[in-house]
Amino acid sequence: MTLDGTASRDPQGLPLTYQWTIIRKPATSVNATLAGPTTAKPTFMPDEVGEYELTMTASNGKDTRSDNVLVTASAAQPMTINADITVQTILDDRIANPNLPDYIVTKSIAVKHELTIRPGVVIAFERDVRFDINANGGILIAKGTADKKIRFVGVNPTKGYWAGIMVYSGSNANVLEQVEVLQAGSRTLLDNKKAGITLFKESQIVLKNSLIAQNDGYGLFANEEAILREFTANTFSANTEAGILLVTDNVAKLDAASVFTNGNGRNVIEINGDYIGENGQSAEIIWGGFTDKTPYRLLNDVAVRSGWKLNPGVTVEAGRDISIHINESGYLTAKGTDTQKVRFTGAGTTAAYWKGILCLSASAKNTIENAEILNAGSSSLAAGNRANLLLYGDSVLMSVRKTRIGGSGGYGIYVASGANLNDDATNSNTFDGNAQANVEHEN
Repeated sequence: MTLDGTASRDPQGLPLTYQWTIIRKPATSVNATLAGPTTAKPTFMPDEVGEYELTMTASNGKDTRSDNVLVTASAAQPMTINADITVQTILDDRIANPNLPDYIVTKSIAVKHELTIRPGVVIAFERDVRFDINANGGILIAKGTADKKIRFVGVNPTKGYWAGIMVYSGSNANVLEQVEVLQAGSRTLLDNKKAGITLFKESQIVLKNSLIAQNDGYGLFANEEAILREFTANTFSANTEAGILLVTDNVAKLDAASVFTNGNGRNVIEINGDYIGENGQSAEIIWGGFTDKTPYRLLNDVAVRSGWKLNPGVTVEAGRDISIHINESGYLTAKGTDTQKVRFTGAGTTAAYWKGILCLSASAKNTIENAEILNAGSSSLAAGNRANLLLYGDSVLMSVRKTRIGGSGGYGIYVASGANLNDDATNSNTFDGNAQANVEHEN
């Protein structure tokens, strides 16, 4: 509320200075604020129900006069949002209690202009409604703080109560930082997927220090060509599906500190994409590991078209009958350590679950070391041959050492005519449970 001291006048017309002070407040009040206390019209925000007494002192530089004002604060009511946002809008923290909503969204809202949400704001959504951040002019800037999170929740705090946040906007100003997105996923927003946050094609967002939880679906679904501009220290918890579903282009943006294994339906990072890198791309694509050891799970066959480096501790799981192709233009460098292996395995734990790795590349950078390649060989990779790893084509190169290769529905390693595997591969690796020979060279 705005206090007003402009009725004060100096009889000689001298200018006045002002000083406002809270002199009495409810015993439970700790965060009542007075913004602009040296102005004639400061803003006062009570934080508890009850009486507040404030004093205003006006001075002309020689004499001072004071007067008191009594403010009685009753329980504040949330403001309703029931119309599209078509002008630049700021949502302030209206109610001090962080457990009460400042705003209630009663219908699905199209954000067609810049929307800024201040720290501490709680926005509650009625059943099945959503926020759409439009492509033409829509911008969402929601930056909370560590002690004043911005919260997007359901009016009824149950999983899957409201629909979620749909981002169409390609603005590089879109940011969710120190926010919580909870209890969304009541209905599908894109590609028959439900999620707390959905990023449409060519949309952009920064997501930092945020909690995405209790959504009936994915926590975050980033569609093809969506861009994660930054992704840092986020937690995905208690979502019905995996915490996150994204295409291969965004995987390298994920940071080691984010948490994806806190009670989600599948504690993995699901990857829905057909290729890694571009033909002729010079920059190497690097996938890092996570502090909580979250595995990557491939939902589609993937063609590696550039350099692909897997850091120590990375686990790549493949869905049923999925394969990884290292194309002529790409290479694979997967070098773990004695204590942090790089693992290629199936999403299921049975032998011959996925198809395997097919290498068509002649790059000298093709290296697998201190790794595991397990449970592939579900069907033929090339020329009717099943294997965990198959080298196919003239001058193809691969070095494999200190690696466990097992559970294949065919060979452990198959080397087609003209391809090249390091001479000590049979002795420098361990093999177990392969249906055919551990290492087979085509005549």
